[in-house]
Amino acid sequence: WLSSWIGLEINLLSIIPLLKNPKNKYPSEAAIKYFIAQVMASSLLLFSIVSLNCLKESSFQYLESFETIITSTALLLKMGAAPFHSWFPEVLSGLNWTNSFIMLTWQKIAPMILLSYLINSHILLFSIIIILSSMISGILGLNQICMRKLLAYSSINHVSWMIAAMLNSMSIWLFYFLIYSFINLNIIILFKKYNIFYLNQLTNTFNSSKK
Repeated sequence: WLSSWIGLEINLLSIIPLLKNPKNKYPSEAAIKYFIAQVMASSLLLFSIVSLNCLKESSFQYLESFETIITSTALLLKMGAAPFHSWFPEVLSGLNWTNSFIMLTWQKIAPMILLSYLINSHILLFSIIIILSSMISGILGLNQICMRKLLAYSSINHVSWMIAAMLNSMSIWLFYFLIYSFINLNIIILFKKYNIFYLNQLTNTFNSSKK
């Protein structure tokens, strides 16, 4: 687990320079928000890893279940699953489409894989997360006009389905994730090509194409 934590930190330090843009303050702001959220999750993850190692050597092994819940929480925070999602739409709304795609797909792979090792230990917890993610993202996504925020809430919704798929089979999750990534790639290529960031721009683009 410690090596996994190190890997996640290397990934975090690698992605931060990609998010920054000296010509625009919004990506830099998004990078700081992302960094803060990830550091919180990393701290929680490190705490749970150290605690688990200490508990294995002590007589308090009944607390291991609690520690795995903390580990799961840290990974869910890293992914931006509800109810730990509030940072994700805010970060995504400040990024360009290329970085948005990285955040929506690539950045979810490592936490998801680590989560798969814990998925069967707390089925009730993950069932609650699935319900919350699908409901909260659906409700909050209704009122959005920013396409990046809309995709962020869509991603939170898909995370719930991915966790549900993971509860059944890893191969189903992998298949789902590949399809999700492919669809996101097509959408983002389209939005980037036509420089669409808001819902009204999308409708205007389609209306002009009809003319």
